[in-house]
Amino acid sequence: MSLMITDECINCDVCEPECPNDAISQGAEIYEIDPSKCTECVGHYDEPQCQQVCPVDCIPHDPSHQESQDELHAKYIKMHGSK
Repeated sequence: MSLMITDECINCDVCEPECPNDAISQGAEIYEIDPSKCTECVGHYDEPQCQQVCPVDCIPHDPSHQESQDELHAKYIKMHGSK
């Protein structure tokens, strides 16, 4: 599954620079995650870095974009090459 940012986001700016896939960007009111780029940090880290740094815990799994670990890894390979 990719992740999403809920409206509890306080725009603290800590999640965006942590994303190794550049999937997080400032939206109209809060930060947003592009599900086509989010791999939950698979291929980079053991845990999603945005979730680790978020002070308000507003980055859950996005039920609209369910993906297996294999699918997330395949997305990582497509974006970054094999590793």
